[in-house]
Amino acid sequence: MSATPATATPATATPAIAPGAASEPAPARRAASDAVPGLRAALALQIAAALLWLPQAALLAGAVAALASGGGLAEVTLPAAGIAALGLVRALAEAGGGRIAFRAGRAELSRRRAAAAVALARRSPLDIARPPSGLTASVLAEQAEAVVPYLSRFLPARYRAVVVPLVILACVLPLSWAAALILAICAPLIPLFMALIGWRAKEASEAQLVEIGGMNAFLLDRLRGLATIRSFGAVEATARRLRADAENLRQRTMAVLRIAFLSSAVLELFSAVGVAMVAGYIGFHLLGMIGFGAWGARLGLGEGLFILLVAPAFFEPLRDLSAAWHDRAAGQAALAALDRLGADGLPVVGTDEPVPARSGGAPEVRLEGVRFVHAHRAGSGSSAPLFDGFDLTVAPGEHVALFAPSGAGKSTLLALVAGLAPPQAGQVFVGGEALTGESAARLRAGMAYIGQQPHIFAGTLKGNIGLGRAGIDAGAVRAALRVARLEEVAARRGPAPIGEGGRGLSGGEALRLALARLAATPDAGLILADEPTAHLDSDTAAEVADGLLELARGRTLILATHDPLLAARMDRVIPLGNGEVAP
Repeated sequence: MSATPATATPATATPAIAPGAASEPAPARRAASDAVPGLRAALALQIAAALLWLPQAALLAGAVAALASGGGLAEVTLPAAGIAALGLVRALAEAGGGRIAFRAGRAELSRRRAAAAVALARRSPLDIARPPSGLTASVLAEQAEAVVPYLSRFLPARYRAVVVPLVILACVLPLSWAAALILAICAPLIPLFMALIGWRAKEASEAQLVEIGGMNAFLLDRLRGLATIRSFGAVEATARRLRADAENLRQRTMAVLRIAFLSSAVLELFSAVGVAMVAGYIGFHLLGMIGFGAWGARLGLGEGLFILLVAPAFFEPLRDLSAAWHDRAAGQAALAALDRLGADGLPVVGTDEPVPARSGGAPEVRLEGVRFVHAHRAGSGSSAPLFDGFDLTVAPGEHVALFAPSGAGKSTLLALVAGLAPPQAGQVFVGGEALTGESAARLRAGMAYIGQQPHIFAGTLKGNIGLGRAGIDAGAVRAALRVARLEEVAARRGPAPIGEGGRGLSGGEALRLALARLAATPDAGLILADEPTAHLDSDTAAEVADGLLELARGRTLILATHDPLLAARMDRVIPLGNGEVAP
């Protein structure tokens, strides 16, 4: 949440990447895909590689006609050399186009992943519409991979299917209008049936991706609560639910595969019929059994062979399109999922620009006429605000306790002060400066946050204290460990890493690690603490409270708690009830 990410909790750590700025509106999917940098060059190379078969076929047909008319080796040497040279150029162009398309698709995927991650980081911890972490991980790490085949395989195949058949048709038409008519009649049938199948394929792919995301979210949630599940004897029920979800996923995956095989069969059928009809016409025409279709003339062996050679190439781009058709459905579904992750949630004030930490000491905090209604309350039609006309002033260096039972708005008030929830009315001032979209990131750089369960990353104690922040060297880490009374823990663990989520540390040690992060942040003049002693035994709670108050000397401290012993140690206690400050 804060500009001091070292003390952020899991729910509030992500908005440290400049929360609040509005997400960039997602462009139309087709326009965005067509505008991928580098993809135009890949399309040009792949289309050129496909069209190089036309001069190759012309040289080959001419050489065969020359041999049939009694020519010798000398008459086919030059065409053979030309065919070999064009084949080499064609192979290089095709390989280069495929490589460029893959790199362009991979770069576009990285850009979209980064945009989705930034958009997620901008969303407020109070946003109840935030996607589950399991779904987010599934979309970003697994489903998003379908974007690369879509951009690097389907889009080039789509453009080849549009350009190459038209060029081949233009080359065949001057030789035989009948052969061109056969190709022109067979070609539209393929995209027509492909479109009909494609609508169903897209629905099936989207349903499959939803099922994958839901299953991942369910599995992650159950793994996190495995101890609770075992304690309540719900292991078998959870296993049955997981088996049912796996079976649903299998059925949806098989539905996608069935549609993919059906589209390939449809294309093969019509392309085979088209090539067979052209071959039959050319054969009967050369035998003299059919005399029409060549503009009043007769086709020679070279011309007829050229048409036969390019007829399969006429359908080849459509065949490639069919092979990549399932990439289209999966890719568009993945792009839609990324767009949904990148959609704006509950707005959070802030900017995207990096800001230096404040160095103005302990600031004054003032709330004037603040009104706030949770998004889910507003959406349900309930007009009862959590705060309405709320006023509060915290003097510089003052330690105050927001004392109230759970649900009274203590955490929400801290979020308002930190700029993680914009008030519907009124204004928040920190250090005499209004908390706005332009000033929030700068003001938040002078804040630190400590919650009930500070997030501990997999790594060393030093890494969890510094979190890669500049200016925190080994000396600063040792001093922070000493202030937080973690020296014995550090000596006992040595270089052994800490597990994700603080595995290997007790609850009190995790809280003291959060205090060490605060001790390593001398520029944080305002400390926001949300129930730092909750769920701790009395001795550990007293030790954490001592450390917090020691670090809060000379700083402004706003503490949310329902612990009367901790509240009594503050300079002032502010009971919260119905949005009013008790006298």
